[in-house]
Amino acid sequence: MPKEKAFGPAEPAPAPEPQGPDYLPGPEVPVPPTPVAPPDEKPVPEKKTSRPGKKPEAAVTGNIKEMGTPSVPHPTSNIHILTIIGQIEGHLVLPAQNKTTRYEHIIPQLAAIEQSPEIEGVLVVLNTVGGDVEAGLAIAELVASLTKPSVSLVLGGGHSIGVPIAVSTAYSYIANTATMTIHPIRLTGMVIGVPQTYEYLDKMQDRVVKFVVKNSGITEEKYRELMFRTGELARDIGTVLVGKDAVQVGLIDEVGGLGSSLKKLKELIAERKRHKSS
Repeated sequence: MPKEKAFGPAEPAPAPEPQGPDYLPGPEVPVPPTPVAPPDEKPVPEKKTSRPGKKPEAAVTGNIKEMGTPSVPHPTSNIHILTIIGQIEGHLVLPAQNKTTRYEHIIPQLAAIEQSPEIEGVLVVLNTVGGDVEAGLAIAELVASLTKPSVSLVLGGGHSIGVPIAVSTAYSYIANTATMTIHPIRLTGMVIGVPQTYEYLDKMQDRVVKFVVKNSGITEEKYRELMFRTGELARDIGTVLVGKDAVQVGLIDEVGGLGSSLKKLKELIAERKRHKSS
């Protein structure tokens, strides 16, 4: 007796279909089409977040690292806030540990502000120790030439070449505790002791003095008297003006803070709109 396989007897192979000349194929069985999803109903990949309804951890970590807070407000406003902080950097790159404001960053911003129809005013916030004279004057000239309303606010300090920037706006404020240092132009490094060097410094000083006098209420005689006053600065000449002192000499328009500055700027914007409509 033949032994069967473990899986049962082998099934007979199906007989081949006849392929002779008299062969007629049977009716074809229709194959249903493969369903294709419409293009508008493509599955949207789900965004992976650390917690449902929360910002990604990378964004939160970046805000804490750069801004010191997990969330940063994003107001939609017609006012652009321009900050002048640290030392104004000009043609020479300052050391990495210095907090700087680079004039090649500020100049494109001012050009964009002038051309943007969404921005109707600019608030310049200063807390600077001064810096490069020509870079500071370039920024001040651009701010003064804006056709849109501008207001400045001195917080902490607006020293040296920061003074022309502070007075370049249409209206200026200074905080009660803020200070402004007025002193002659100085040079660092090697100075060639020839008459041409003195004439160059004298012409540069005149540029600063004339700009400040033109854009503020102080007289040239008073400004030069403050600039060359002795006894105000240790081992040097110049004057430190604190808050209301800067207003009394006519350098700054008013003592105030952020609220006063924004209120004044909105008034200037509304006044400009009235003039354009009339």
